[in-house]
Amino acid sequence: MKIDFDKGDGLVPVVVQDDQTLEVLMLGYMNTEAFEKTQNEGKVTFYSRSKNRLWTKGEESGNFLFVKSIHIDCDNDTILIKAKPIGPTCHTGSRSCFKTDYNQNFIFELENIINDRYENPIEDSYINKMRKKGLNKIAQKVGEEGVETVIAALAETEEDFIGEASDLLFHLLFLLKEKGLSIQHIAKNLERRHK
Repeated sequence: MKIDFDKGDGLVPVVVQDDQTLEVLMLGYMNTEAFEKTQNEGKVTFYSRSKNRLWTKGEESGNFLFVKSIHIDCDNDTILIKAKPIGPTCHTGSRSCFKTDYNQNFIFELENIINDRYENPIEDSYINKMRKKGLNKIAQKVGEEGVETVIAALAETEEDFIGEASDLLFHLLFLLKEKGLSIQHIAKNLERRHK
């Protein structure tokens, strides 16, 4: 990747985006050394203009940004990094340095919650209880929720329909996880179909 660091007196702007939700998390700057360290270590490292030194995001807080992919813009003078954030990104404790709505991304957050329940089971949690019943029961639940969603769409209130559609989506995410898949697999398949 050839980046033109000369345009900005040795610095280029870096936009960091959540790899899963695509939410913009922060903006920072890199010099050549920061870029090389980021590539070598897999953690986003900036050049801090206020501290006048390299600064790895999370070096004090532990809230690192793990690099998933790096993209350079068409003019070779701006970097986009898609990262997996560990904890909040902003020094204020917010998940992003920008005050953006999160509702459109909650489906991805829900998928993260389901993943966490798999990695760190909680004995009495719904997910843990359903997992013990096995794949057939989880798949059956998706079918039940699908039927309830159709009934609500045809004969119940909008609020009922939203509730049933939410239950269906939750259980579908759960089933995807049980099958070792994610919503990204579905999104990529839909994108291929659209072409």
